Amino acid sequence: MDLTLNAQQQAFRDEVRAFLDEALTPAMRRGATLTSGVFAEPDVAQPWQATLEARGWLIYFWPEAHGGPGWSAVERWIFETECAKAGAPVLPGMGLKLVGPVIYTYGTPEQKARFLPALRQGEHVWAQGFSEPGSGSDLASLRTRAVRDGDEYVVNGQKIWTTQAQFANWLFALVRTDPEVKPQRGISFLLIDMTTPGVTVRPIPSASGDHELNEVFLEDVRVPVANRVGDEGEGWSIAKFLLENERGGTGYAPQLLADLDRLVRAADPTGALADRAVRLRLEAEALEMTELRTLIEIEAGDPPAPRSLANKLIASEIRQGIEGLAIDAFGPAGLQLREDRPYHHGDGGYEGTPEAGLAAARYLNARAWSIFGGTSEIQLNIIARAALGL
Repeated sequence: MDLTLNAQQQAFRDEVRAFLDEALTPAMRRGATLTSGVFAEPDVAQPWQATLEARGWLIYFWPEAHGGPGWSAVERWIFETECAKAGAPVLPGMGLKLVGPVIYTYGTPEQKARFLPALRQGEHVWAQGFSEPGSGSDLASLRTRAVRDGDEYVVNGQKIWTTQAQFANWLFALVRTDPEVKPQRGISFLLIDMTTPGVTVRPIPSASGDHELNEVFLEDVRVPVANRVGDEGEGWSIAKFLLENERGGTGYAPQLLADLDRLVRAADPTGALADRAVRLRLEAEALEMTELRTLIEIEAGDPPAPRSLANKLIASEIRQGIEGLAIDAFGPAGLQLREDRPYHHGDGGYEGTPEAGLAAARYLNARAWSIFGGTSEIQLNIIARAALGL
């Protein structure tokens, strides 16, 4: 694959760099640098989202027909790479990358008009209600029930590992509307206003000290039938679309490479540690080539090739490798674990560089990479079946 940028692509890269230099405020850069979790906190993410929306670049991965800028796969890759290098905040993807494409693909005209502008403007903040106690890897076994009562569903159940639900005012959820049919055929996709009576959010503190995850309890929550996306019983197909879109449209490598570069500059590893850094870079660059090939396939109208199934698995291993390297490279300074969160609200309070001060929290937080979005064991099973025919 020839990755030499032509003159037009180089001009686009320069435009992106100039925009980032001007648009990323010191507060945004500091907030991104001092983020120990996966996504930036709302007081950092929301101003950055508004800035991107004003520039017309927020939904750069959406088709032009639905408001995207019409970028090519290479232009999207350039943008993600430059944002990562510049240290831009990582925006939560539950709305922009997950439910947004579901709504513009499966939603009614009324749903598109109601939800998509509010999503882009930050008025609606989304959480994902898929996993349940006992129904994570085996999602089709979910038990949250939605019983129709006239023009509403009455929803009862529990969702778990719900990322940033403490900030969200909307939940997209899989619910069981027909318990008598094959499990996959009895599931529907609902959009639930989290201010509705009966919705309770309880935090799940992480070992890292971060509050990213939550339990969501739904007790006699009344949801308008108008908030169902697709037909009743179509939820499983919509969920597969969502997960495939996430798998094919997510680029992990730019952020991994940028974080590795920042770590090497801050810790200056030598000897065996430097060798580990080189191996991690080679693995991340190989992942980057695979991701770019997948983007080009999607742009050509083809489904993602089976090789793309391994992207998340490999990215998880690289992420954990980077954070493990940080712990070893920083030594005792990398073992600090402050309790107060978020870090950017404080005045520092750590020894050495910010990278050293956050190393322990990031290491512990990264253990979840091989769990969320499908555990590594489940990913291996999927690869064995879909890619290898085993």
